[in-house]
Amino acid sequence: MKNKDMSRRFYGRMAANIGYSAVIACMVEIFLVTNLMIISRYLKESGKESTLFYFLTWDQQGLAGILLCVILGIVVFSAAFLLLQHKSMEYMGKISAAVQNISEGDLNTYIDVVGDDEFSAMAANLNKMVADIRELMDRERESERTKNELITNIAHDLRTPLTSIIGYLELLSGGRSSQLPPELEKKYIDIAYTKAKRLEKLIEDLFGFTKMTYGKVAMKVSQVDIIKLLSQLLEEFYPSFADKNLTYELSSNVPAQIIMADGNLLARLFDNLINNAIKYGAEGKRILVKVHATEEIVTVSVTNYGYVIPPEELPLLFNKFYRVEQSRSTSTGGTGLGLAIAKNVVDMHGGTIQVASDLNGTVFTVKLKVHFDINKENFGKIG
Repeated sequence: MKNKDMSRRFYGRMAANIGYSAVIACMVEIFLVTNLMIISRYLKESGKESTLFYFLTWDQQGLAGILLCVILGIVVFSAAFLLLQHKSMEYMGKISAAVQNISEGDLNTYIDVVGDDEFSAMAANLNKMVADIRELMDRERESERTKNELITNIAHDLRTPLTSIIGYLELLSGGRSSQLPPELEKKYIDIAYTKAKRLEKLIEDLFGFTKMTYGKVAMKVSQVDIIKLLSQLLEEFYPSFADKNLTYELSSNVPAQIIMADGNLLARLFDNLINNAIKYGAEGKRILVKVHATEEIVTVSVTNYGYVIPPEELPLLFNKFYRVEQSRSTSTGGTGLGLAIAKNVVDMHGGTIQVASDLNGTVFTVKLKVHFDINKENFGKIG
C-alpha cells in the first residue's frame, strides 16, 4: 500500500510538471505568434514586402514560420520540464553514485532521504541494505573469530589432559611400573583416570552443544519429578562436594513436583549449573538449591557464595566459550560451554534463565513451565 501511494505521488508530480511545462510552452507560443502576426501585418500595410515578410506570412509560403514556432514550443517545453525535474535528476545522480560506491565496497555510504516518493524510498532501502550488509559482515567476522577461538580452546582443553594421561601411562608402561611403589602406581592410575574423565566431559560438552545449536536433539517429553531429579543429582555430586569441603541444601515449598519436560536434558541443565556452582563457589563452603512451584511455573535457583561476578560480565555468561576467569587452570578450566548448554536446554523448554551476583551470593534462576507442550509451534517464553 505504501509503495502504491509513493507511485501515485511520483506520477502525480510528473503529470504536474508536464502540465506546468505545457502551460509555459503555450504562453511562449502565444506571445511569439501574436508578435509575429503584428510584425507581418505591419510589413504588409507599409508595403515593405520582403523575404522576412514571406517568411512570416501565414500561408503555404510561410510554413517555415509555423515550423519555427513548433520547434520553439518543443524546445521551451523540454527546457521547462527539465528545469522542473532538475532536483529529481540530481537526486537520482546521487543515488546512482552511491550504488557505484557500494558496488566498489564502500559500506560507509549514506544517502540523505529527501521527500516522500519512490526516489526517497530507494535511498532509504539502499541505506538499509548497506546497514544489513555491514551487520552481516560483522556477524561473519564474529563467526570466524568464534570458530578460531573454538579451535584454539579445543586444542588446549583436549591437549592438556591428554598430555597428562600419556605421560602417566608412559610411566606405568614398558616395565617401569615394577620399579614404582604400589601406592605411587595407584596414584598415577587415579590421576590418569581423573584426566580421562575430564577429557570425556569436555568431548561430551562439545558434541552436546553442537547438536543443540544445529537442532539435532530430539526432545523426549515425559513426566519428570523435578524435586527427585535435583535430589539425585546432588547425591551424585557428593564426592565433588566433599573434595571442595562444600555442604549443600535442597529446599522446596512442595514435597514433589511433576512437570512435562525432557528428563535427560533437564539433568544436563542442572548438572551444569551445580557443577558451575561447585567450581566457582568453593570459597563459600555452601551450595543452596531452592525450588518454588506454582500451578503454572516452577522456579529453581542454584546459589553459591564464592566469587562475586562483576556486573558487566553477567550478560556474557551464557555466551559460548566465555568464562569469568581468564586463567585456564585445571581446577576451573573447561570449554566454557556449560552455561551456553544450560541456556539452550531452557530455551528448548520455553523457559528463562537469569543470573545475579552480589555479596549475598551468585544465583542462577531457572523458570520452567509445568505444562510444557512440544507440539505447540509457538510457545511463549516465560516473562
